[in-house]
Amino acid sequence: MRVPILLNILLILVLFACVQPTLDNLILNKATRLKLTDTDAKNLVKLPIACIDIEFPNKLNQVIGSEADLRRPKSLHPAFYGCFDWHSAVHGHWSLVRLLKEQPNLKEKNRIVKGLKTHLSKENIAKEILYFKDSLSRGFERMYGWAWLLKLTDEIETWDDPCAKQLGANLRPLAKVIVKNCEEFLPKLHYPIRVGTHTNSAFAMCMMYDYAETTNNKAFKKLITERAIDYYALDKECPLSWEPSGTDFLSPCFEEANLMRRVYPKGKFRVWLDAFLPELKSKSFKLIPAIVTDRADGHLVHLDGLNFSRAWCLYGIAKTLPKDYGHLVRIGNEHIEYSFGNLVGDGYEGGHWLSSFALLALAS
Repeated sequence: MRVPILLNILLILVLFACVQPTLDNLILNKATRLKLTDTDAKNLVKLPIACIDIEFPNKLNQVIGSEADLRRPKSLHPAFYGCFDWHSAVHGHWSLVRLLKEQPNLKEKNRIVKGLKTHLSKENIAKEILYFKDSLSRGFERMYGWAWLLKLTDEIETWDDPCAKQLGANLRPLAKVIVKNCEEFLPKLHYPIRVGTHTNSAFAMCMMYDYAETTNNKAFKKLITERAIDYYALDKECPLSWEPSGTDFLSPCFEEANLMRRVYPKGKFRVWLDAFLPELKSKSFKLIPAIVTDRADGHLVHLDGLNFSRAWCLYGIAKTLPKDYGHLVRIGNEHIEYSFGNLVGDGYEGGHWLSSFALLALAS
């Protein structure tokens, strides 16, 4: 009688051994970050591919010095005149490059490459440079648009495509102007800007840091690192419960953490983060996605962007410190899932820019 009992016990143990990895995999899958799929790419490309050529409506954000400045967007900004405003046009172009890098066989590839070559021509970029060098335009798109221009340049510099070499050569002179502007401005910015919209310092500095690394610009990287430490090293207990404000598309707390994980070694970042956002370490930490009540309102729809940018930061923190903060991936997933389904078919208020933020989270 003992032999069958022993056999049964062994059988149960074998079955349990077979089942247990499956259970673990199910648990792990819940904490596996969402990635860009073929379907996602096909949907997302519809937004920037049309947007970069839509000149009106347009928000120019210019300082007018004389009647000569009263020109149509395409005349003022021949490279980046679409998508409602300059910075949205820039990250619309970034989205197209990123999508082709992720999905090189997109059926729209020829159309995208043609558009990039047309918009980012040497002649058009030269005119954009002239605009930035005008004395009344020194603060134009500071620093949000500057950061996106460097992000676009970064993406093209690392793109293995025949057209990338020429596009990169065309864009570099403008990137050089932007870097110089940053190098002049950051030492004078005594206090960081801690808001949930365009002027947030940490968000811009993340992209600037990445550009500096890609281009091996050691002096620029050193400047960003030093200013980040000057601004944020002593910060503690960021009031995450105060977020979000009504029209945020960036999280002041998470953007700061996303920057500091770049400039600090892992060990030092772990200590800093534990003091800055102590609640994050708890495996039971929860964060409800920002609720959007009216996607036809150009400001209220910002909160969809916040969900995507939060996910970008949460994924980044989890990637840097997976053992202690891997659970943040699930929260990032929840934020993307809340807002992603509303991208395609949404109004122009959100569609002209939100695809870039979704892509930033999914493809980073």
